[in-house]
Amino acid sequence: MMIVSAKADMDKGIEYYQKRHMNSTGFNASKNLINQAIGHFRNEIQNPEFEKDAALYLLKSYYYKGEFATQEKDEKKKVFNTGKTLGETYIKKYPNSPAFRYWYLVNLGSWAQVYGILAAAREGVADLMKIHSEKIIELDPEFHQGGGYFMLGAVHFKSPYIPFLLPWPNNDKAIKYLKLALDTGKPTLNQKVYLAQALKRNKQNDLAKRLLFEVINSKPDSINLVEDLDEIEEARQLLANF
Repeated sequence: MMIVSAKADMDKGIEYYQKRHMNSTGFNASKNLINQAIGHFRNEIQNPEFEKDAALYLLKSYYYKGEFATQEKDEKKKVFNTGKTLGETYIKKYPNSPAFRYWYLVNLGSWAQVYGILAAAREGVADLMKIHSEKIIELDPEFHQGGGYFMLGAVHFKSPYIPFLLPWPNNDKAIKYLKLALDTGKPTLNQKVYLAQALKRNKQNDLAKRLLFEVINSKPDSINLVEDLDEIEEARQLLANF
């Protein structure tokens, strides 16, 4: 009976997570459903039978809540810090899981954005993202539509080149890895937006604009509705600034 009850609790959490986009306003999500999902996953992370799946769903849920269902900076910090710490724990527990590394990096990238450049530098975020991205590629280059390539390209694009301290970020490499991500599996709006920005930095404006127009004219996915609407809005803003 306890096992049946625990499975029902886990299934309920997944149901809430899959409905996370409901009652959203554009790319601003409602907190209610994602908080319900988090509550169920927190319960099931204590259950050895469901711990691994619950932990992975929690990482996804913390990112979604912090990025789309929370506007206050202090609350964002709290949510992403929780996701960052959880990811570190489960990478140690499951070092050969590309999924834990990927969703840890998703939370870490958002953590760095909200905490700022100095905190990210102190934590060595750029090097961490590079190391874990390369490991994801080693474990499974096709994971999450080329997620390892995408993360590696994104960190090359986002990180500042600092002689002697951070000498490896390179926009040509950003373009290389972002193109590899785009060519692996089904291209995502996020991949196209990042590649467009890297191409713009290299003065390849025509190709960058073409990608942004593709994003703007895309139909948002019904499950990833809020995420896709956010990418479409970012593409609009980037085009307006050309």
